[in-house]
Formats: sequence, C-alpha cells, structure tokens
Amino acid sequence: MKKQEEVMRPYMNPYIAGFLLGILLLVTIYITGRGLGASGGVKSMVLLLVKTFQPDQWAGGEYYRQYAASPDSPLKSWLFFEIVGVVIGAFFSGIISNRLGFKIDKGYKITNKTRLLLAGLGGILFGLGSQLGRGCTSGSALSGMAVMSFGGILTMMAIFGAAYALAYFFRKIWI
Repeated sequence: MKKQEEVMRPYMNPYIAGFLLGILLLVTIYITGRGLGASGGVKSMVLLLVKTFQPDQWAGGEYYRQYAASPDSPLKSWLFFEIVGVVIGAFFSGIISNRLGFKIDKGYKITNKTRLLLAGLGGILFGLGSQLGRGCTSGSALSGMAVMSFGGILTMMAIFGAAYALAYFFRKIWI
C-alpha cells in the first residue's frame, strides 16, 4: 500500500468545477467589466519582449503604435496578472492535491518527442487562431457566451465542432 503522502486526491467533479468557473466568470465581469481570457496577457508579454529586444521594430511598426502611445508598460494589463495568478494557483493546486511534478501525458503508441512536437504545434496554431479570432477560448468563447454574444456562441460551436471532427483522425495517438 502507498504511503499516505503519496496518494493523489481525486479530481474535482467536472459539474462542480464548471459551476464554480461560471461563478468566477460572473464575478470577473462584475468587478472588471470584462471576462476571462489569457491571450491578451500573453500578447502583453510578447509586446514587452519586442519593446525590450527590438526597439527599432517597436518604434517603426504600425501594429505597435497603439501600444507605444501608452506610457504604461504592457505588463500593467490586468490580463498579465490573471496569467500570473493562474500559474500560482495551479502550483498550489498541485501541492494540495499531491499532483505536483513533471510528466508527459500521452498514449502508449507515441514517443515523448512526438507528443511534445504535437503539443507545441497545437499551441502555435491555437495562439495564431486566438489572434485571428480576437481572443482565446476563455475570452472569446466562454466570456462571450456568458454575455450571450452571438460571436461567443459561434466560437464555442466551432471549437467543439472542430474537436469532434478531428478526434477521429487523432484517436490512434491517444488510445
């Protein structure tokens, strides 16, 4: 039998977790006037990197002009602090549930290298899609649906529709 400290706590009931996420979303909208979203915070970090390491691009790029006009650092965006809070919260959640550690979740038919390459490719595609779609899943779909935005509903339908359509082709990787 495993020692008590090695036993992992079970995951939260997904219905309770979804309900709590909805409450958090409504509180966020009430307090900040905006919903949740991570792509804006990532964009703030990228903008700071461009400003720091490519000052000529920052000064001359048309895209950066709207950000360059603001005297504040892009990291003063509340979305940046949301991402920091998510990372800190995930860390403490891992400690509390005894799940803190590094591992690669994958099917038994693929290697760690293939899994990491596919995860990286998926992350890049999702990042590009979040910029083209003016928001990530949280910002565009979840927050959009919370305020009954037609665009948010369409986004969520597109995300789930694409996932169901592509799951058949990628199932061999996981099972």
